[in-house]
Amino acid sequence: MKPRAAKLPLIAMATLVAIGCGSPGVPLPPSLEVTRPVSDLRATRKGNRVTLTWSPPTQTTEQRNLKRAQTVEICRGFAAMKQCGVPVAKIPFPKPAVKQTQRAQQETYTDELPANPSEASEAIANIYYGVSIVNSYRRSAGLSNQAQVPAAPTLGPPENLQAQLTRDGVKLSWNTIPNPPNIPNLRFAYRIYRREVGTQSNAVAGEVPVENESAPSFLDQGFEWEKTYDYRVTVVTKIEQANGGEQQVEGDDTPAFPIVAHDVFPPATPTGLQAVFSGPGQKLFIDLVWAPDNEADLAGYNVYRREAGAPVKINKDVVSSPSYRDAEVSAGHTYTYSVSSIDVRGNESSRSDEASESVPAQ
Repeated sequence: MKPRAAKLPLIAMATLVAIGCGSPGVPLPPSLEVTRPVSDLRATRKGNRVTLTWSPPTQTTEQRNLKRAQTVEICRGFAAMKQCGVPVAKIPFPKPAVKQTQRAQQETYTDELPANPSEASEAIANIYYGVSIVNSYRRSAGLSNQAQVPAAPTLGPPENLQAQLTRDGVKLSWNTIPNPPNIPNLRFAYRIYRREVGTQSNAVAGEVPVENESAPSFLDQGFEWEKTYDYRVTVVTKIEQANGGEQQVEGDDTPAFPIVAHDVFPPATPTGLQAVFSGPGQKLFIDLVWAPDNEADLAGYNVYRREAGAPVKINKDVVSSPSYRDAEVSAGHTYTYSVSSIDVRGNESSRSDEASESVPAQ
């Protein structure tokens, strides 16, 4: 009987150990699967389209990984929102991938705004956006941060954009927008964009006020020769703020107009050429001087001389300054000179008015 009694405590202990192995701790309640709210919502507006961008959350408010698909509600209002109310759109928030790193880095949604506001009070207001992620039980952790865009009206792009390459630059023209709205604290301007083909870099070439003029135009001199560009025009709305600041929102763009900026335009013809003989008691020569050409792409000048026949270029290298000494002259001869300008791409101007000078006979 004693050996049998001695085994009872061991059996009880083994039973407790076995029970303990199947119970890792206090049982946790099931997750409510409420997604953490978005904190980096951003909004940009172009015409009547507002693009929202945010980083998708990967955890619940209990700091657990998301396991179920949910719904994103897009919220919009003319004032800061405390709750979403009636969302303007609902988009699926898919079940996260097995590895959280596989989730898209950014989510986007484009909201199409209703017709432009007609009342001045609305025109200078802002539109507020927020997103709310809702689970299948209609539970949410609340709105995201709220992003704003101007509510001001935008104008459509002007028609018939044309671009012409000239020696002075790219001349752009388009049809005027008739009767732009007259709203206090709002003004409109045509904004001209230039983009080098093959790049994503858009440069603002300039702006022209929107007025009831018959032929708006702009001369762009900020490009580089021997490159290809796309030009487009949009109308920007500028909203004056009570604090003296300014908000801006752009309308839609015109179709791009391509221009190949190939320089076939010669520089200006030199002027003011004078020829002066010097030489008694020394080697004979004739000095030439003329007015300088200040064009940015000027490479220099060529000098031409003639006696009885056609002009002949007498300089071997391009003359860098507006002066030249002709030391290949003979006594008793009369020489007639002209000069031309040449740019860095080899375009040469017409020759200047002639100037003559005689070398006295000795």
